[in-house]
Amino acid sequence: MDGAVKPEGSAYYPMLPSLMRKAYTADKRLGFQADSLPGLEAWRGELRSKLAELTGLDRMKACALDPQHMEGPVQLDGYRREKLRIQTEQDVWMPFYVLVPDGLKSGEKRPVVIAAHGHAGGGKESVAGVVSHPAIHAAVDKYSYDYGVQLVRQGYVVLCPDARGFGERREYWKQGDSDKQVMSSSCNHLNHAAISMGYALIGFLIWDLQRLIDFLPSLSYADADRIGCSGFSGGGMQALWLAALDDRVRATVVSGYLSGYKDVLLLETHCGCNYVPRLWEYADYGDIAALIAPRPLLVESGDDDPNSGPRRVDNVREQLDITGKAYALFGCEDRLALAVHEGGHRWYGERVASFLKEAL
Repeated sequence: MDGAVKPEGSAYYPMLPSLMRKAYTADKRLGFQADSLPGLEAWRGELRSKLAELTGLDRMKACALDPQHMEGPVQLDGYRREKLRIQTEQDVWMPFYVLVPDGLKSGEKRPVVIAAHGHAGGGKESVAGVVSHPAIHAAVDKYSYDYGVQLVRQGYVVLCPDARGFGERREYWKQGDSDKQVMSSSCNHLNHAAISMGYALIGFLIWDLQRLIDFLPSLSYADADRIGCSGFSGGGMQALWLAALDDRVRATVVSGYLSGYKDVLLLETHCGCNYVPRLWEYADYGDIAALIAPRPLLVESGDDDPNSGPRRVDNVREQLDITGKAYALFGCEDRLALAVHEGGHRWYGERVASFLKEAL
C-alpha cells in the first residue's frame, strides 16, 4: 500500500488509500481452497458461474456465424495469409487473419493457435505481421509483436482476430489512419458503457474468441481438437480468461499479464478493459488461472515489467503459487511453467515453441 499513502504535509485528500484498505481486507469468497479433486471440480463450477455472471457472458446470445472471405490468399515467406470475418452477435462482426503454414499435405490438419493482441499494436495487424503502417512496424520492433508470424513458422495454423474496440473494430471517434488513431482503442468507453448495462468488456472479448473456436471446424486444414491460445499484455488477458472458461483450449501462453490485481489495477493506471465490477470480492488472477488446470499453462514475464506492479515478478510468482495448488491436486505440476526473462514489457517467446510442441 506504500504507493497509496498520503505524503507528509500534502494538501491533497485522495480516496485511493481507502480503496486499498477495502481491497486488502476483503475476503475472496471464491478464492482457491480445494483440498481434493471433487472439491476442486465443485469450486471450478461455482467460480466459472460467478465469472460468467460478473462479465455478462451468461446473457450472451449466439447467432449465425455467416463467415465471409475478405482478402487473400497472399503467399508470404513460409505461409499464406487470408482475411475473413464472422458474426459473433447479431450485427457484430469480427475480422481476423488466418495464417496457414506451407507444406501441408492433402487432407492434413494442423494444430491451431489463437493469437490475441493487446494494446499499442494496431490490433491484429502487428500480431499477423501486417506492418504497412510505420506505427505498427515500430510496435513489432519494440514488443516483438508479430508472434502470430512466429507461431505459423513453427507449423501451426494461427488465427489473429481484432478485439472489440481495436483495429478495424474501433468506434467512430477513434477511427482514422494517423499514428495516434491506428494505435488507439475504444475500450475505455466501451467498458464504461458495458458496465452500466451489467456487462464487462472482457466478457464480450471472450465471447468473440469462443465464437472463433466454434468456427474452426469449417477450416479443412485446422485440427479443432488441438487448440492453443496465446497473447501478450491485453492479449495475455484474453488468453487467460478464455482458457479459464473454455475447456476446448488445450494449451495457453500468457505473456506480460498474469499478476495480482491489487498491485496492478489499483496502484497502477491500466486500460478499462481490465476492470470487472466486484471481481476482487471473489477471486484474483491466480485463482482464475487455476481454472485452467490440468491443461498446460506457460506464463512469461520480464523481470522489470512495470505492468506487473511495483513488486514486479514477485507479484507474478505470488499468483502462480495459488495456481500451482490446483496443478498439485492433479499431480501435474510440470504442466505449469513460469519463464522469467531479463527485460521489460514485451513478448519473449523463447520457451513457447517447445511448450506448444509438447502440449499440442
